[in-house]
Amino acid sequence: MKYNTAKDELVIPEYGRHIQNLINHCKTIENKEERQAMAEKILDLMMQMHPQNRNIDDYRDKLWKHFFRIANYEIDVDTPPGVSPDPEKDRKQPDRIAYPVVEARFRHYGHNVQRLIKKALAMEKGPVRDGFVAVIGSYMKLAYKTWNKEYYVSDDIIKGDLQSLSGGELILGEHVTIDTLSDSRRRKGSNGRSSGSGHYQNGGKTRGRGRKRK
Repeated sequence: MKYNTAKDELVIPEYGRHIQNLINHCKTIENKEERQAMAEKILDLMMQMHPQNRNIDDYRDKLWKHFFRIANYEIDVDTPPGVSPDPEKDRKQPDRIAYPVVEARFRHYGHNVQRLIKKALAMEKGPVRDGFVAVIGSYMKLAYKTWNKEYYVSDDIIKGDLQSLSGGELILGEHVTIDTLSDSRRRKGSNGRSSGSGHYQNGGKTRGRGRKRK
């Protein structure tokens, strides 16, 4: 018994070892016509392994490229027009995308908080900036509660982190209570329903008094 670890490494694992062995055997066939015929049959077998891709444009051309790659480009067979397997092109790696450089401090708040703080620092001091800073604090508390669900998140922690991230420029007063964005929306929604209900009741009382006057 021969373990897989002692066998040759699979070039493209999705096709399995049998396809790789067939291609390696095809390389040993000396007769050009027989070698070409077997290569065509191997391509048909490779296509049967993934029938859902039959309708993809140029899928068979892609299989030819995989065929040559498994064969290490050491086989002489004719390919369809327009298909020219080239090891240099096939091994060409895409350009690496550089990761954005972000500050490592307070990662649980996310990079967007850093951008919001920079935007707030660029604003003129006044009510608009104070309201924007309050929104940042609410978002930070929501992010903190999402990251750490097991412990209570106090406003002092959020205020301290906000002051630290802004270099001491953005300070929320001690009297300011920080509500998360979800809590603010829920409170506004409940107030809207209660005010609507009260309006309906008052309207009903008015209509009732009108009927009594008649």
